[in-house]
Amino acid sequence: MLTEEFARGAVVRSLAGRDEKTLLAVVRTDGSYVYVCDGKSRRSAAPKRKNPRHVEPLGLTLTEAQLGSDRALRKALAQIRDQIEEENGIVQAG
Repeated sequence: MLTEEFARGAVVRSLAGRDEKTLLAVVRTDGSYVYVCDGKSRRSAAPKRKNPRHVEPLGLTLTEAQLGSDRALRKALAQIRDQIEEENGIVQAG
């Protein structure tokens, strides 16, 4: 059974796989797996099944409106990514 940190809308960072270090949103849980998407490479219509050991919960939650469309999801995750980079002093080139 998964804990509340993997509830629908939870923001997680991938720790393993091709999407390593990517911010993702949990769209549902199923037994011992979480299904995540980012609205770009993983659309909400086809979420990625991940082992919870391979994602790190960030303690942030998205609203249902932010999960409502891929565009809204991308925008919300980009804002969170920018906020995290700003807090860590990371400057993007360009």
